[in-house]
Amino acid sequence: MPRPRLCRKIEFNPEITYFKPQDVPMRELQVIELSPEEIEAFRLRHIKDLEQKTAAKKMKTSQSTYQRILNSAYKKIAEALINGKAIKIIKNDLL
Repeated sequence: MPRPRLCRKIEFNPEITYFKPQDVPMRELQVIELSPEEIEAFRLRHIKDLEQKTAAKKMKTSQSTYQRILNSAYKKIAEALINGKAIKIIKNDLL
């Protein structure tokens, strides 16, 4: 039985939650969902320019967990861009 998930610190809750390819109706698109943790890890690394160790501390998680979250975000974003899928950012209901 896996350990329960720890509560990660998320400071970002986007107002815009969907991105899609232009000129393709949503009903024709597959949707890739980014979790609040994934979008926060991506934001800390690429918008705030934080190093892995600092970003992991800010999210109150280990470096290895932070790296797994960030890699998951990279993979999902790449899949959406390369394969023409929509991206849905799941809002954090706790903020």
